[in-house]
Amino acid sequence: MKKYLIITILLFSPFLLVKAQEGSEIIPDKQIVMKAKVLEILKQEMIDVPGTDAKHSSQTIKIKILEGLEKDREMIIDNDHLNLKVGEKFYLRQTSNSVDGIDYYNVDEPYRTPQLLFLVALFLIAVFVFGGMQGVRGVVSLVGSFLLILYVLLPGILQGYSPLLVTIAVSSLIIIVGSYITHGVNKTTSSAVLGMIATVSFTGLFAYWSVYFTRLSGFGSEDVVYLNLNAGGNIDVLGLLLGGIMIGLLGVLYDVAIGQAISVEELLRAAPHMPKKLIYQRAIRMGREHIGALVNTLAIAYVGTSLPLLLLFTQSSNESVFVTMNREIFSTEIVRTMIGSIGLILAVPITTMVSVYILTKHLKNDHVDKDTLEKEEYALKHMSHSHHH
Repeated sequence: MKKYLIITILLFSPFLLVKAQEGSEIIPDKQIVMKAKVLEILKQEMIDVPGTDAKHSSQTIKIKILEGLEKDREMIIDNDHLNLKVGEKFYLRQTSNSVDGIDYYNVDEPYRTPQLLFLVALFLIAVFVFGGMQGVRGVVSLVGSFLLILYVLLPGILQGYSPLLVTIAVSSLIIIVGSYITHGVNKTTSSAVLGMIATVSFTGLFAYWSVYFTRLSGFGSEDVVYLNLNAGGNIDVLGLLLGGIMIGLLGVLYDVAIGQAISVEELLRAAPHMPKKLIYQRAIRMGREHIGALVNTLAIAYVGTSLPLLLLFTQSSNESVFVTMNREIFSTEIVRTMIGSIGLILAVPITTMVSVYILTKHLKNDHVDKDTLEKEEYALKHMSHSHHH
C-alpha cells in the first residue's frame, strides 16, 4: 500500500519546484489601508444615483485613525460608500497621488474581522463537538489545502508557470495531504487518492479542450481585467480560468471518491467471496444514486454564486435566450458547471475501478458459491424493481 503513496508523490514532485515568490505589481499611486473610527456624523442626506431612480446615503463624518503612522489623527471626510454609525470602526484608504502628491482619504470597507472570527470559532466548535477526532483531522486537512493554494498555487501562477499544470499538481497534493490526514494511511484511502488524481488529470485536459472549443478568453469578469492590468499582463488568464474550474471541483470530488472506495471495502467485508466484476457492478450501482444528488448539488452551488448573472439574464428582454447565453460571462459559468459535473460523473467508475483492483489484489475467489451469488443477485434485482415501482 505504501508503494501507491510513494509512486503518487514522486509522480507530482517535479511540480513542487514552483517558486513561492510574490508577483510584481504595477501600482501608479501609493495606497495604505488603516483602521479608523467614526467620532461624529456632521451631515447625512439621501442623494440620487446618476442614471437610476435609486437614492443613496451620503455622509460627512468626523473620524479618528486608530493605527499606522497617522494614529490618533482626527479629520473630516465625505462618505458615500457605507452608511456608518457613531462609534463604528471601519477601514480607511489613503491614496497618495504620484503626480500632484496630494493625499486622498475614503471609506474602504467595514471592520468585520470580529464577526468573521466569531463564525470561524462557531465552525470549529461544531466540528470538535460533533465531528470528534475525524472532524479535527478534517480541519487540519483544510488548513493544509489553503496553505498549498496560498504558497504554491498562487505564487506559481503569478510567476508565469502554466496555471493548468500548476493547478493539477497542487490539486493532487491537496488530495494526497487531505485524504491521508483525514482518513489515515490505508489501502482504501490510497484507492480514493489514485482515483481522484486520475479524475483531476483527465478533467484538467478535458477543461483545456472545452475552453478552447468554446473560444473563451478568460475575461469573463471585471476582477480578471483588473488583475491582469495589476500584473502588467503577465498572467495566463485562460489558464487561471482552468485553475478555478479544477479547484472548484475538488471539494465535491472528495465526497465521491471516498464514498466509492468505502463502498468497495464494505462490499468485500460483507461478501469476500464475490468476484471482482460483481463487486464493481454493485459499487457502481451505489455510485449512480450518488451521482444524481451530487450533480444537482454542484449545479445549484454554481447558480448560488451567480445570482446577479441570473437577474441580468431575466432582464435581457430585448435579446433572445441564445444571444444572452452566448455572452462570455454566461458561457463561462455554463462551461464551468458542465466540466465539473462531467468530472464528478467520471470519478465514480474511475475510483471504483482503482479500488476494486487495489483492495481485491490479494484475494482469491477460486471457490465461489454460484448458487449464493445467483440468490443475492435475484434478491437485489427484486429490491430494485420494488424501489422503482
